[in-house]
Amino acid sequence: MIDAIHHVAIICSDYARSKDFYCRILGLPIIRETYRAERASWKCDLAVGATQIELFSFPAPPPRVSRPEACGLRHLAFAVADLSAAIRHLQQAGIDVEPVRTDELTGRDFTFFADPDGLPLELYQVR
Repeated sequence: MIDAIHHVAIICSDYARSKDFYCRILGLPIIRETYRAERASWKCDLAVGATQIELFSFPAPPPRVSRPEACGLRHLAFAVADLSAAIRHLQQAGIDVEPVRTDELTGRDFTFFADPDGLPLELYQVR
């Protein structure tokens, strides 16, 4: 019935800041960017392999509940071939990265960092 994840939607509090983070720092290319005047809202479709991130802005969105963790989507994980290089890239951009952990079930290394609104993002070593 389901073939793949098509997209993940993220609502940000500062569109320019989040667009810069996802495009310049994470390197995600823009597929299309649309301003919807009737909603006073930007929508930016970003490519992540065969999947997309839809980055939305809305006037005055409520903050995300994350600690203690609430029921619902926990985090977004990105597959990386070289975890150490990805961590160095983020740190050079001034992004705080948690210490590397090892997934006890797969033996793969991973770490967490956050987007400008505190959304938890994961880097997961795939090779």
